[in-house]
Amino acid sequence: MRVRVVLFTADLRVHDHPPLRAALDASDAVVPLFVRDKGIEAAGFLVPNREAFLADCLRDLDAGLRQRGGRLVVRYGDVVEEVAKVVTETDACAVHLAGDVSAYAQRREDRLRTALHGIGCEVVAHDAVVTCVPPGAVTPAGKDHFAVFTPYHRQWDRQHPRTVGRAPRAVCVPDGVGSEPLPGRDSVPGVSPGLAEGGERAGRARLTAWLRSGIAAYEDRHDDLAGDATSRLSPDLHFGTVSPVEAAHRARAAGGPGAEAFVRQLAWRDFHRQVLAARPAAAHDDYRTRHDRWRPERSARQDVEAWRAGRTGYPVVDAAMRQLRHEGWMHNRGRLLTASFLTKTLYVDWRVGARHFLDLLVDGDVANNQMNWQWTAGTGTDSRPNRVLNPVTQGKKYDRDGAYVRRWVPELAGLSGSSVHEPWKLPAKERAGYDYPDPVVELADGLDRFRRGRGLR
Repeated sequence: MRVRVVLFTADLRVHDHPPLRAALDASDAVVPLFVRDKGIEAAGFLVPNREAFLADCLRDLDAGLRQRGGRLVVRYGDVVEEVAKVVTETDACAVHLAGDVSAYAQRREDRLRTALHGIGCEVVAHDAVVTCVPPGAVTPAGKDHFAVFTPYHRQWDRQHPRTVGRAPRAVCVPDGVGSEPLPGRDSVPGVSPGLAEGGERAGRARLTAWLRSGIAAYEDRHDDLAGDATSRLSPDLHFGTVSPVEAAHRARAAGGPGAEAFVRQLAWRDFHRQVLAARPAAAHDDYRTRHDRWRPERSARQDVEAWRAGRTGYPVVDAAMRQLRHEGWMHNRGRLLTASFLTKTLYVDWRVGARHFLDLLVDGDVANNQMNWQWTAGTGTDSRPNRVLNPVTQGKKYDRDGAYVRRWVPELAGLSGSSVHEPWKLPAKERAGYDYPDPVVELADGLDRFRRGRGLR
């Protein structure tokens, strides 16, 4: 019997899955395998929200495979060691997996090739599984990657994504391959109470609902904080329960300015991956140093804790940080505002904020998270590295009547209109009725500190 292994990583689905399709076409049986990687756990990356969402995804993937006569094999340990064990147990001739771009993923693939070569097993990595366009497919003349999004997007938009693959009708798994029990969400402590349901079934339902009723207005409403008019597909794309290639095809089929704006966001996702693929150190080092003199941890500690707790005294910032804690997710405009506030107004190292986001975000993704933080901090690919987002003017612009603030900062629920964005302007007697802190810093003082720290004055 010809057997191949399909190693699932960030592609937890049966629809549009090139590694699974290729393995099924070339063998009599396959082993759909997921390894609960103790290396990721030891590195602190498997935080409660992602662990709980992952548990949903694995249960749903197993259900999808069982509907087709198969099942998911789950192991725990070092990925390379566990894959090698399954290969030896089944005499598999090849392991198929999705290509990925992080330094960790690259090391994992290299280690797999070395270990499996010694036992006569091939490793086949497939492109355009976790991205629409592979990282190396679009490059500028004489360079290994694009450092600016707009020219990247122009070339990205000219590419012809592969055809969307159907889910297999049947999956045959060899008898006798042992598996650990599937993990469950209920066993994970510390999960955000508003965390969304994970899994391919839930992700595809979100995509279909979005295409039916949300995408048409996306271009006009994607920054509307209270309107919550984004797709909320980022966790599904992160875990691969929704294929980015399928999402792009279906959006373009829907047509219209909203669809193009949404597909542009998929291009941003690919853009960050091609940057990280070329510069893996950008996950922790400045992509473009500005020689910042970030505030020392001791002097910034109280401000950072106020930022994490959503008690900075700037309502739109606090609302976004509280949404993050409650849902394990944050509106994209909120991510920009909170990141700008930490790095530019409080002048705190972007790595502090990036780590906090990774601790809570269900879509916490090294490429998107780190590169977006660097973009906002001005150490990444932003062509205007010294821009500062004013939380008051941004709040009034993107939360015009204050509904988003009142939703997440109930202390201010009694305020009306745009006054909710400047509660410190209320008369002293009226302010006493609200249990809400004064601003941790005056915006003018924060701006001055940032400019001095970056050597702009």
